[in-house]
Amino acid sequence: MMRNLLVGVAAGAAGTVALNVATYADMALRGRPSSAAPAQLAGVLAEKAGLPLAADGEDKAGNRKRGLGALFGYVTGLGVGAAYGLLRPSLGNLPAPLAGAGAGLAAMAAGDVPLAVTGVSDPATWGVSGWAADLVPHLAYGLVTAAVFDALHGE
Repeated sequence: MMRNLLVGVAAGAAGTVALNVATYADMALRGRPSSAAPAQLAGVLAEKAGLPLAADGEDKAGNRKRGLGALFGYVTGLGVGAAYGLLRPSLGNLPAPLAGAGAGLAAMAAGDVPLAVTGVSDPATWGVSGWAADLVPHLAYGLVTAAVFDALHGE
């Protein structure tokens, strides 16, 4: 079980790199800005937890929010990878692309649900291009996570 967990974390790390590459490639190709939502979510969560991010200036508060937003993304990627590592052996002969799509959708939900619940973003307003910009990198995450897990797990 511990081996599956660790292999899942490693696979999730590779998947997170794939997600970031897909996201930055999209930004470069379409000329779109990065999302401010992770930083906004970090600010909302820090406020709810009573953590004063602006104690020594707004510039540092903004930097902290952006840093925490990025760290949340890594925690999500590694955490979903860990869960994948624990669950994948019990999924039997489920094809890796299907398992990977499931992992990608789980990662997407782990990132998007907090945005909706806190009111930072309303997914109903994203439109097709917004959903595509979210879905494609998460599917890349899931497919790479599944492939790396299988390669390291010896499947």
